[in-house]
Amino acid sequence: MSNALTDVAGVLVGHTTVIEGDSVRTGVTAIRPHAGNLFHERVPAAIVTGNGFGKLIGSTQVNELGELETPILLTSTLSVWRAADALVDWMLERPRMSKVRSLNPVVGETNDGRLNDIRSRPITAAHVRQALDTASGGPVPEGSVGAGTGTIAFGWKAGIGTASRVLPASLGGHTVGALVQSNFGGVLQVLGVPVGRELGRYAFQKDVADERGDGSILIVVATDAPLLHRNLQRLASRALMGLARTGSNASNGSGDYVIAFSTRQGGGAELSNDDLSPLFQAVIEATEEAIYNSLFTATAVTGQGLTVEPLPLDRVRELLARYDAGLR
Repeated sequence: MSNALTDVAGVLVGHTTVIEGDSVRTGVTAIRPHAGNLFHERVPAAIVTGNGFGKLIGSTQVNELGELETPILLTSTLSVWRAADALVDWMLERPRMSKVRSLNPVVGETNDGRLNDIRSRPITAAHVRQALDTASGGPVPEGSVGAGTGTIAFGWKAGIGTASRVLPASLGGHTVGALVQSNFGGVLQVLGVPVGRELGRYAFQKDVADERGDGSILIVVATDAPLLHRNLQRLASRALMGLARTGSNASNGSGDYVIAFSTRQGGGAELSNDDLSPLFQAVIEATEEAIYNSLFTATAVTGQGLTVEPLPLDRVRELLARYDAGLR
């Protein structure tokens, strides 16, 4: 197990990190529910909005039909349309696609404009293809990579993070994974410890507009549990509880979305409502840890004359010990 979204069997993740000159710090992250042609082998899916200040392409059809027919891309805000166009081209080139005349690309974003020259819209079709073509199972690179190259959370460098939980056999033995693109604000808490307050960096600390906690987060949830659209929506909504545990304030300017899918294909019985509670617990924990991992693995990035440092992990360890917060 890799403690990653890819612990859900068949799920693939790929990154393209784009660093150019002194001002481009961005990238693409691709999530493929399986290695086949997703248009012809669709998976059940749902999308939940926490706060809708974002540009999530393809969400209405996913929720109308309850299924995903393309991979998921994460990137920079003003590059979502270029990424979507490249994803459509890539999909139309797959086998058995010659007669397809409608396609629903799913592309999410966060605004990396502090470290990245976002107006240059540097994401190209080649970047998208690289992320899709190199997507693989196993360990997932985290931190300042792919769509997380230029992102910031709670005032520190953040990026891509991922984690998973496996239920015991007595509770079904299913796997739940989460992957996040962290770029949001609030008052950071780690396992309930007020890290942001203790380190003196948090939203509204000066009661001025210097730091209002704006930003966004994209959360992708995967499971091998047999769930359809309605219960995937319920699962996705619990991921927002994991986000809340970290201290997010879901600010007015934050686009907070959860895209959830099940890899279970071919019909069959869906889990009953009474069997969902263990999955809810699993997705809350996996999302919370994925956000921590997006911060703990990030490295300092300089772009557009600004350097954003990572969270000082030695200080975090001291605070966890002082508050007697045992790691799970």
